[in-house]
Amino acid sequence: MDPSLRDAAAAAVRDGLKDATITEMFLTCLDDTLETTVSELDDSSTFIITGDIPAMWLRDSVTQIRPYLLFAAASPELRRMLRGLIARQAELILRDPYANAFNRTADGRGHQDDLTDLNPWVWERKYEVDSLSYPLQLAYMFWRATGDTSWATPRFAEAARTIVRTIAVEQNHEVLSPYQFRRPNAPAPTDTLTHDGFGPPTAPTGLTWSGFRPSDDACTYGFNIPGNAFAAQSLAQLAELATHAFADPDLSRRALALSTQIRTAIRQHGIVEHPTLGPVYAYEVNGLGDTLLMDDANVPSLLSLPMLGVCPPDDPVYRATRQLVLSPENPYFVEGTHASGIGSPHTPPGHIWPIALCVQGITSTDPDERLRMLTTLRETDGGTGMMHESFLADDPNQFTRKWFSWANSMFCELVLDMVGQPVTALLRPGHAR
Repeated sequence: MDPSLRDAAAAAVRDGLKDATITEMFLTCLDDTLETTVSELDDSSTFIITGDIPAMWLRDSVTQIRPYLLFAAASPELRRMLRGLIARQAELILRDPYANAFNRTADGRGHQDDLTDLNPWVWERKYEVDSLSYPLQLAYMFWRATGDTSWATPRFAEAARTIVRTIAVEQNHEVLSPYQFRRPNAPAPTDTLTHDGFGPPTAPTGLTWSGFRPSDDACTYGFNIPGNAFAAQSLAQLAELATHAFADPDLSRRALALSTQIRTAIRQHGIVEHPTLGPVYAYEVNGLGDTLLMDDANVPSLLSLPMLGVCPPDDPVYRATRQLVLSPENPYFVEGTHASGIGSPHTPPGHIWPIALCVQGITSTDPDERLRMLTTLRETDGGTGMMHESFLADDPNQFTRKWFSWANSMFCELVLDMVGQPVTALLRPGHAR
């Protein structure tokens, strides 16, 4: 990162928050992704590992670079890196739109014993609809930040058409989907899919199916509502890109129509009546009458919907849902002696995810709550000056994944948001600069 841009960001944080520890943590986390996880491949594309896992998740590789989008217009080096990431993601999606994580080369590393249609590029083949949404969000935000359209190659357009086709197929998973996934001797029931790898039954609703959540845990019910909301938003952004960034009117029409179908289905099937809060978003439904009320730390989450551009933070259904998921009614809401926040079945009981605390701060309209989240993150770093996957709410010195780049970037995004440089501004509709 250009030293002058880094120094300017540090000055904004130092002057805006007047907290030397936060400023130091911000710089440490800002440096982390670029210095430890990003590499340029021989074809000039960009490969980004998650941290302690040497594979690239489509989701994580976008969340890891979101803060740098704010500096891309002023940095040719960052623009090159981001264009390379868009290109690499497009190629990987064309290799397998159902995979969530990929290898640097076709070396067959990762979960090669899984019973699914593997190829040597794939590290893991858990189908998570958000894995197809994040690359669209990246292209949109990069275009909004820079006005650059050189990434909009025929290969990107082909990948975008593959995304639209896959999401549409999974609206009728039981009949049309080719996807199956089984993990022999899975360490947890949530690490595999039931019903011979097709997952629990669903009925068509207009929602799109996902085998797994953004936590990489299997969905209880196949229609994950935050994942659907994010897909609808990203498809609408693709429609805008296919109109203004590259000329593909048919793709624009199909993406917008699919987005509209999913949004309509969310209103019809994804909002349920809570006995005291009124209408709230469900976390998952199956179209057969079953509903799951909860939230998970991983994004897309119900808590994160405003951060993804799905709805404003003062939306009444979102406000009621926020009250629900930040309470003991959410089975993964954790209260401890050092912190309270949302965890995940992906980590041990009693653990809170810093990602969720960052999301809670970014999506809050209460200055006191935002500051409280930042203070909590400062005090629960386990003495490392960086974020982790999760920490024990009663003892932050006990944490999972010391090297987890997504959490570090989320911390940077919260800090930048609090000093008037919101990454989310790039999601507001309108033409690029």
